[in-house]
Amino acid sequence: MIENNNRNNRENLHSLLSRIPSVEEVLQLEELKLPASQYSRKMITPLVRLVLEEERERIKSGSVPSPLRDITDRCASLIAKEFQSFIRPVINGTGVILHTNLGRAVLGQTIIDDSLPSLAGYCNLEYDLFQGVRGKRGDFVEKMLALFSQTESSLILNNNAAAVFLILKVLAKGKEVIISRGELVQIGGGFRIPEILKESGAILREVGTTNQTNLDDYEKAINENTALLLKVHQSNFSLEGFSESVEVGELKALGEKYNLPVVVDLGSGTFLPTEQFDLLHEPMVQEMIRCGADLVCFSADKLLGGPQGGIVCGRKEYISQIRKDPLYRTFRVGKITLSLLQSTLLFYLQGRTLQELPVWRMISLPAQEIKKRSHSLARTLRKRDIPTQVSQGISLVGGGSLPGKTLSTYLVSIETDGNVDQLDRRLRMSNPAVLGRVKDNRLFFDLRTIEPKFDKKLIELISAAFTKNMNNKG
Repeated sequence: MIENNNRNNRENLHSLLSRIPSVEEVLQLEELKLPASQYSRKMITPLVRLVLEEERERIKSGSVPSPLRDITDRCASLIAKEFQSFIRPVINGTGVILHTNLGRAVLGQTIIDDSLPSLAGYCNLEYDLFQGVRGKRGDFVEKMLALFSQTESSLILNNNAAAVFLILKVLAKGKEVIISRGELVQIGGGFRIPEILKESGAILREVGTTNQTNLDDYEKAINENTALLLKVHQSNFSLEGFSESVEVGELKALGEKYNLPVVVDLGSGTFLPTEQFDLLHEPMVQEMIRCGADLVCFSADKLLGGPQGGIVCGRKEYISQIRKDPLYRTFRVGKITLSLLQSTLLFYLQGRTLQELPVWRMISLPAQEIKKRSHSLARTLRKRDIPTQVSQGISLVGGGSLPGKTLSTYLVSIETDGNVDQLDRRLRMSNPAVLGRVKDNRLFFDLRTIEPKFDKKLIELISAAFTKNMNNKG
């Protein structure tokens, strides 16, 4: 009797397990054809197998077989989760112009179009076309940088962290670097100035206090083992109230007295005066050079508006030493970065910055223009029965630039009877992805960071996501 029951149970379990579709059956379903074409069958097949194995274990544990619809939904959900980091376009409605998580500076179509011919085929990356011999990588781009920064020479590396590291390694290895305690900053991703100092082989010598450092503090710290004076711009935070710091010009005078170079880590590195855009003044690269800095380093993909890179501008003797270091080759950039940076810098030299560089176009965009667009978009959404409002708000420069400094803007906000977080998620998972800000049970979009060419697409995506949200509320 017991044996018959066991046999019946095994037969029943086998019958239930046989109802699980095969991997191929699932892959052939219409719902998985799009992800299969996007990511390839080889990429999603293991995920389908994982879902089917979980279904098999569920049935063995006594659960009834899931409908095919549920299995398909679980596969699609797992694929979406696993491939959320797949690089794809994002419509940035957050109002953060230099959004680090979204690639910082937007390059724009003009730069891409200008650079494409050099990137699509061969290019003279290290070839002197005039002499017909091997040339110097990045020679023309570095000359443009030196010209615009009003200095002797320049160097391009793959990011500003590499620039800081190499400067310290070459000029201060085994020796002391004097820096104000109030400038021992940390930027996103855990990059800390004290740690980069340690890794470079330089010795940290802190002076002053968090909020008060004067010239005498620097001078008292100078000794026979001092290599350089380092000033780090507080680009991602501001120190207000009872505070004092030493200007670059004062450090230069002290450096000349003791024959020490002055190095400035400027972080964002703007070439344009930010006060003309109703922002507080941000130290400019050429300004730091004029004040006497021997080397200035900064990011290429922040306020410069170019591709990811680290730039060093300054005296030729120090640039040459850095270029000769064996690790320079580790941090040098390739043809993609150089081509894109070349186009970016040409816009500066040609006076076309505000017209062609999205970063400065967004910064300089008047709030009244954003207001007009916002009301137009809101009217269209309301015609589709989507509760939409327009209100005043603020945009951020972001990217560790101009901390606490904001730009006036107007925000389009959507209210939903459904779950606003679910609406936000649906838009994040759309194609292209759409990012906004969730606050007070509303979803806000700042059109300052959305180019007008995306307005029509944005309306379509919001409408589709809102309809799905209302159909599935609760």
